[in-house]
Amino acid sequence: MSVLDIFAWIVLLILVASALAMFFIMGWLPGHIAKSRNHPQAEAVTVAGWVILIFGFALWPLALIWAYADAPSARKPEASP
Repeated sequence: MSVLDIFAWIVLLILVASALAMFFIMGWLPGHIAKSRNHPQAEAVTVAGWVILIFGFALWPLALIWAYADAPSARKPEASP
């Protein structure tokens, strides 16, 4: 093997490692954002991020938007005098 062949293999390994890292970061990101923002449905956002990324990448931005969306808090009943 020549030096150029070895260099090509190194570049290929770096590209594959980078692609895998990006895949895992993109699957982890919506859930992490939801948990850090104390989203009431953080676990659902985490699952949606991974499932959508694995089965259909086109809807992944929806999981990211869901992680940033604030859910309305439940209203407290008014105390009657």
